[in-house]
Amino acid sequence: MTEMKNPLLTVYHTPYHTAPFHLIRIEHYEPAIHRGMEMHNQEIEAIIHQPEAPTFANTIVALEKSGALLDRVTTIFGNLLSAETSDELQEVAERVMPLLSEHSNNISLNEKLFARIKAVYENSANECLNNEEKMLLKNTYEGFIRNGANLDEGQKKRFREIASELSVLTLRFSQNHLKETNHYELVLTREQLDGLPESALEAYAQTAREKGKEGYIVTLQAPSYIPFMKYAKNRELRQQLYMAYNTQCAHDNEFNNEEIVRKLVNLRMERAQLLGFDHAAQYVLTRRMAENSDHVYDLLNQLLEAYKPTALKEVAEVQALAKQMEGEDFQLMPWDWAYYSEMLKEKKFNLNEEELRPYFELGQVTRGVFGLATRLYGITFKQNKEIPVYHPDVEAYEVFDKDQSLLAILYTDFHPRASKRSGAWMTSYKEQWIDEEGNSRPHVSVTMNFTKPSADKPALLTFSEVNTFLHEFGHALHGMFANTTYQSMSGTNVYWDFVELPSQFMENFATEKEFLHTFAKHYQTGEDIPEEMIRRIIDASNFNVAYACLRQLSFGFLDMAWYTRTEAFEGDIRTYEKQAWAKTQVLPDVSDACMSVQFSHIMSGGYSAGYYSYKWAEVLDADAFSLFQERGIFNREAANSFREHVLSKGGTEHPMELYKRFRGQAPGIDALLKRNGIL
Repeated sequence: MTEMKNPLLTVYHTPYHTAPFHLIRIEHYEPAIHRGMEMHNQEIEAIIHQPEAPTFANTIVALEKSGALLDRVTTIFGNLLSAETSDELQEVAERVMPLLSEHSNNISLNEKLFARIKAVYENSANECLNNEEKMLLKNTYEGFIRNGANLDEGQKKRFREIASELSVLTLRFSQNHLKETNHYELVLTREQLDGLPESALEAYAQTAREKGKEGYIVTLQAPSYIPFMKYAKNRELRQQLYMAYNTQCAHDNEFNNEEIVRKLVNLRMERAQLLGFDHAAQYVLTRRMAENSDHVYDLLNQLLEAYKPTALKEVAEVQALAKQMEGEDFQLMPWDWAYYSEMLKEKKFNLNEEELRPYFELGQVTRGVFGLATRLYGITFKQNKEIPVYHPDVEAYEVFDKDQSLLAILYTDFHPRASKRSGAWMTSYKEQWIDEEGNSRPHVSVTMNFTKPSADKPALLTFSEVNTFLHEFGHALHGMFANTTYQSMSGTNVYWDFVELPSQFMENFATEKEFLHTFAKHYQTGEDIPEEMIRRIIDASNFNVAYACLRQLSFGFLDMAWYTRTEAFEGDIRTYEKQAWAKTQVLPDVSDACMSVQFSHIMSGGYSAGYYSYKWAEVLDADAFSLFQERGIFNREAANSFREHVLSKGGTEHPMELYKRFRGQAPGIDALLKRNGIL
């Protein structure tokens, strides 16, 4: 294959040089990745053999700009590996991941290159650098050290081996989880689906038709699993589905992740210790707002103490309702929680999620979320069907700033499919940067797994899906508002316990009446969502909030237990897991269930020793939103300050400094406790 025929190796002749998805074939990736590595190597050699003494411009900036082709190709490749994968694409990944790991190590362990970087770092006082340049220099120097530049030859060899093995193991972990999810289906009759709302029945029937089968099929994808657990009257089937979901990748089959988990946590521990840290969490947290594991545990324990008494009351209330319905000897189990909780919620607040669906038609929600950004920041969205997309479900938008200049390209990908991993996420196909040609704007994507349209109804979302949309859109704004000189510090390239602030901040609008009135209209009649229904949404917003908090804390404690280890783990994963989160558990234990083997966030998704970030950022987002509650939820002045000091700055300064500049003070836990009704 010649380079000219490979669309990844040429200028993209598409609107705004967006990725030419319509031209890319699987066979294009490997040659493009190899060519990208070759060019990157040539660029590194040019830096090393630069005859002039090392300077910020000829070494640090040159390194920052190197590898552009490789980055462009691997970004598309990596994103589609999550959003539109196939067995063939995964086979390519198995081959190229070790090569990419080796390539990265060849750069970070290059002694001549590091010598130049070190020289610039040690002589930085002689150069007049601004804050962003100082941060890039610091990040570059420390990044090389964290990637083994100061190790001896024997240690460097082992560091390379660990990095290569981790790249393969994280890929296999994700592949196994996706395949296990897709592998499972529960074929049922109409009689077995008693209690399920019409929307779920239509979805299950459609899944069966798509699979060429009779009846109804329930899967482990969220829009299928969640309504079944909430509404199915058949307790045995709820238990069956719960066990299928919570034992994914723990069965005695080719998708089992137990040994992979042992290897991942042990290799990360070994890598950290090789670099002089006590454990993997210490290695990670030196580049986080939390700084160390003591601070993480302080937060987790503080929240546990504040929320557990309320969580126990919440569980007792659900248990009481279940006993009232089923008899005094009824024992509430995890597969009962969603079912009886939903009943209690309806009883206390007269609120049923299915009642809300007609008011949350996906197109209307999209217009509402986009309209919120227009109201806060003055930006506008225009679909452009000329921009290529990677799947028919995907839509592409031009996003214009308040002065009508192009701000970003936004892709939206809303519905589940076998080729897409579960969950919801934001990513970029191109970051933002500023160079001699101007301000190069980002191409951002939000990917979800929302309820699909049925044969006779559009996609009608649950309230929690509306929340998810707002969350991922918050990440997207962080990416779209990026306004930094250097790509590596642009957009969401910030400390990971800060990255969740913009996303969780946006979730606050979901329970604001003024926002809901802008879009929540009945998809058939066009009638506004009734005032009384909004009041019920707001009243119910803290329903079982303490139980939900403890669930998040359990994941945080589990994450920290895996990554504060100082000795290799060879034991039983289930036993270790149950010990790690024991103090957060308020429902009976289920012996066979196992979270770790499917916990993509901390095993393959970059959140190792970082899951606490959601709670850390929740403290920030509650504090941040309290400013809008004081001034008005659409207050343009507050929004512009949030954009200027938080959303546009990326990783150019320490996040606490950015936050205090926006808020005028350091955050405290009180705003969160007040919002959740704990205070």
